[in-house]
Amino acid sequence: MADTTGATPIQARCVGDTAIIYASDYLNKLSGERIERECKRQLESGRHAVVINFRDTELVNSIGVSILIGVIDAAEQSKARIIFSDVNTHTANLFEMLGLTRHVTVVKDEEEALAAINREVPEPRAIASGS
Repeated sequence: MADTTGATPIQARCVGDTAIIYASDYLNKLSGERIERECKRQLESGRHAVVINFRDTELVNSIGVSILIGVIDAAEQSKARIIFSDVNTHTANLFEMLGLTRHVTVVKDEEEALAAINREVPEPRAIASGS
């Protein structure tokens, strides 16, 4: 049975140095604080990028937005990149109108987010010596 008390832990996973955090269906004070705690935990553990996946998010209220601003600030202070993925049109318009998109990258899906991060931080390559 689903926990309806709001105490369910936030879903997260890591891919290399990137944390992927899954937002709930309604981003409000309770769910926003859980996302914020998880983001800060991931940043403190040395993650260089955080993807917040909004695939299940239908609504973001004003408190949720203010918490996301705190998450963006924490990422900037950690010199980490933050990307929002799977954002529905309504929420994307809200983020644009409020200026969040000046501080985060918004991409179509998680796969695109990981590709963007991998393009920015290339893997070390051996230098071929000519003969």
